[in-house]
Amino acid sequence: MIDLQGFGGLLAEGTWMTIRVTMIAATAGVCIGIGVALMKLSGSRLLRFLAESYTTVLRGVPILLVILLFYFGAIAAVNAVARAVGYTQFIDVSAFAAGCLALSLAFGAYSAEVFRGALQSIPKGQVEAARAIGLPRSKTFFKITLPQVWRLALPGLCNIFLVIMKETALISVVGLDELMRKTQFAVDFTKKPFTFFLVAAFIYLGLTVVTMGATAFLEARANRGFVAQRRGG
Repeated sequence: MIDLQGFGGLLAEGTWMTIRVTMIAATAGVCIGIGVALMKLSGSRLLRFLAESYTTVLRGVPILLVILLFYFGAIAAVNAVARAVGYTQFIDVSAFAAGCLALSLAFGAYSAEVFRGALQSIPKGQVEAARAIGLPRSKTFFKITLPQVWRLALPGLCNIFLVIMKETALISVVGLDELMRKTQFAVDFTKKPFTFFLVAAFIYLGLTVVTMGATAFLEARANRGFVAQRRGG
């Protein structure tokens, strides 16, 4: 039995913060990814250029640098606006908000390519058939396209989710009390780095196992109707 010397609650708080940031980043990132993927496949050159620029920049810059740019950039912008209106006191920016925004944009950039591939793999005849019977474009997307995209994109989204979950540790550099920062507090106090870093590793491993199990469940549900349809055919 590992003796956490009273720091179990501290690690639990850090774990919950890690989960919160990851879920927010994943939720926002999926929405961003779908939108950017549709922009990449649109007939507008401007939209395609903007989407390609976004994914190129966000995938080409380390996530740590993105977090730092958003955090310190936001501080500079907020204080510049404050000085412009006559407020001279320093205004800090929430590390939680900056971290969630940075990871959401990173998730969106990576998931955009996953969604683009999924969208391109759907037979065009299905969309054309839906439009031929008078189904509006919005209903065609939500009733026919999106369910299939979700099924095809799930494995890739799971991998991105796991990467982003581990990258939450980087937000500790701007002061967010997530799992690794709480672990470092415990290490500094107890002088037992191996014990607490090992516990943190098992926590991340546990979160990974839960995520993979949830993904397998969602994949089974998403593929249920597809498999039944193929057997019926």
